[in-house]
Amino acid sequence: MHMYAQHFNLNLLPFENVPDPLFFYDHGDHARIRKQISGSLLSGRGLIVVTGPIGSGKTTLSQMIKSDFPENIKLIWMAEPPANSSDLYLFLAQELGVQPTSAEKTFVMRDIRNALLRINAEGKKCLVIIDESHLMSEDVLNGIRLLNNLEEGSTKLIQLLLLGQEELMEKINRPEMAPFKQRIAALETLGKMNTDRVMQYITHRLQVAGGAPTLISDTGWEALSIAFGAGGTPRTINSLCDRSFNVAYERNKSIIDAKDVYEATQRMGMITDVFHYIILLNNQERKNHESDSVTNSPAQESAPPVPPAPTTPEKTRTIPPRVSKPEQKVTREAANETPAIPREKIDISGKSYDDIARVIKAKYDQKGLKITIGLFFLSIIAFTGSVFFFCHRSDSAGILDCFRNLLNF
Repeated sequence: MHMYAQHFNLNLLPFENVPDPLFFYDHGDHARIRKQISGSLLSGRGLIVVTGPIGSGKTTLSQMIKSDFPENIKLIWMAEPPANSSDLYLFLAQELGVQPTSAEKTFVMRDIRNALLRINAEGKKCLVIIDESHLMSEDVLNGIRLLNNLEEGSTKLIQLLLLGQEELMEKINRPEMAPFKQRIAALETLGKMNTDRVMQYITHRLQVAGGAPTLISDTGWEALSIAFGAGGTPRTINSLCDRSFNVAYERNKSIIDAKDVYEATQRMGMITDVFHYIILLNNQERKNHESDSVTNSPAQESAPPVPPAPTTPEKTRTIPPRVSKPEQKVTREAANETPAIPREKIDISGKSYDDIARVIKAKYDQKGLKITIGLFFLSIIAFTGSVFFFCHRSDSAGILDCFRNLLNF
């Protein structure tokens, strides 16, 4: 176990990028698709396709599907598709315990069908899961279609689950693949988690590992929400959180804050707005420090009390630091509830980051306009000087004669 697990008193590493069913997040799209697939497989519907972006949890989902079924399921797992349909049939025959008498597809398919009939006669079912299905060739997809056609009456002899990235849908949607697409019993897509789901997902994994959301400070949660403002996949979330915990461990800190999250984004090469949030936090810390210095200065302590001069609310506003309430934490832990995750952004000087960005943009636009006007006037001056120089060199008798000579030049 990594040292940071012991440092934070965790029983397990909470953000390992391995398809561990123990950490399966059974909510949202993952829970819905899991139920859909399980129902389709139990009813013997045949071909099921699940697509999603890289790291969206397709492999972990398949591991849960495997654990959902009892021992009367003959499971065949393929980490990646074969090169062609012949290899697909030979692999399935070998997994079914069949030694084909010939390598011809017709004979191999016959042997596969006979093996499947024996499995169904015993009250069992055969489930084939093929990961990385977006790498399939058209020949292999057609081979899958023929396997799906293996039936005994109204019963499908084999259940097929294809897992792949979005490119798989591009192949399926081709006009020539219409016969394959028509045979899909269930088609599901795993999308990115929104910000709320991301926060719940992180909390879930921390709790499974024996930790609590309080291991991440308010600013740390806010930085994570900014980093995944456009959504996130389990793999990316795990990577960023794992790096953030590592950074805090290296700095011998007991809680992960925004600076740890920002350092983790830098190590991963992630482009986020966390940097701007760090700047706002630094500005707040500096203002709070200046305010404390003025309050604790000797001159102010020895001076008689003076009524405060009227000031605008903008100048007198101060931002109180967030203080956690121990009694609330005890109540939550006693009730075995998940602590609420702070979601309000810290207000700094009454201006949001968007307001600051608009002001900066307006300044740059104004600066660009001044440069353009300046170049325009310089062009006029240069043109006027050139005309006078030409008139002087051409010995013109007046302005009109000069322009006449200039036009004839």
